[in-house]
Amino acid sequence: MAITIIVEGKNDRSKLRRLLDPEVHILCTFGTLNSTKLESLRKRAKHEEIYLFMDNDNSGKKIRGVLADTFPDAHHMYTRKGYAGVEGTPDEYLIAQLEKAGLEEYIIYPPVL
Repeated sequence: MAITIIVEGKNDRSKLRRLLDPEVHILCTFGTLNSTKLESLRKRAKHEEIYLFMDNDNSGKKIRGVLADTFPDAHHMYTRKGYAGVEGTPDEYLIAQLEKAGLEEYIIYPPVL
């Protein structure tokens, strides 16, 4: 099944891209959402399994709320309060959240040194 993770910005996307198989689609909201952006996201994510991974701040919570209405069956992933958004979250914590969401088969684990 095709997987799509929706994040807020391109830095969030590049952070996750390093940890995930290229077949996982990562889409960005680029901040505030309007009906055109929502429709574009809906078309691009079509019949895929949707995961929402927003920053744990006021704007992230607002965006999550709008996306939850648009994608009522989406899975929610969270970063910890205090981290500088998804892009500022340590890889280990991101991996733990991806595992918690059941995405182990798509994770590219960093080599153990």
